Amino acid sequence: MRGMIIDYCGVLDGTDEDQARWRNLLVEARANGVGLAVLSNDPGGPSADPIRKLEDEGLVDAVVLSGEIGHEKPSAEAFNAAAAAIELPARDCVLVDDSIENIHAAVSNSMVGVFYQQFDRAVVEIAGLLGLEGEF
Repeated sequence: MRGMIIDYCGVLDGTDEDQARWRNLLVEARANGVGLAVLSNDPGGPSADPIRKLEDEGLVDAVVLSGEIGHEKPSAEAFNAAAAAIELPARDCVLVDDSIENIHAAVSNSMVGVFYQQFDRAVVEIAGLLGLEGEF
């Protein structure tokens, strides 16, 4: 897998400790050449500034907001837009999301899905899929 697409609400917006752990994981992934995007069903506008901050700080390569692209998860168009934003085909991407409906749709769209419930559970699978080593 060469790319990871991550949901924001319910995944990246967790506790301060989880956010710090995600930051470490994202830094390591980028250092290993993994393309990173956030895909959120957020409508956009000023309320999306905390999401955009992840791109502004260089933690991810792209932030894709459904309200700005006109397609929401679980549509294939939303997944494909996020993959295109990191210049990869969907089949080379992992989607991390806390919605099982979105995971099923991503898998149907040729992606690998990681159902997010808790950082400690998901990080093992993510690290294995992306070939990452380290303490997260």
